[in-house]
Amino acid sequence: MIKPVLYVKTGCPWCDEVLDYLDARRIAYEKVTVTGNREAMQAMIDLSGQSKAPTMDWDGEVLADFGVDELVPFLRKKGVAV
Repeated sequence: MIKPVLYVKTGCPWCDEVLDYLDARRIAYEKVTVTGNREAMQAMIDLSGQSKAPTMDWDGEVLADFGVDELVPFLRKKGVAV
């Protein structure tokens, strides 16, 4: 199974909510913190065209600037039980 990359910012309440949601459901992901990391921030901007977090890259499909309400249908589309 492909492991999505989740770009987050320190202190971001939406990021924390998404991390808690994924962890509670044991959905694997690679976390990349962009706060204080110019290269990671630029990678997120290049990927999504914006600088807001969280941003998820799931095998080339990007969900940017979202909360759990937007994440759930995205996960269902990817075939992940939520």
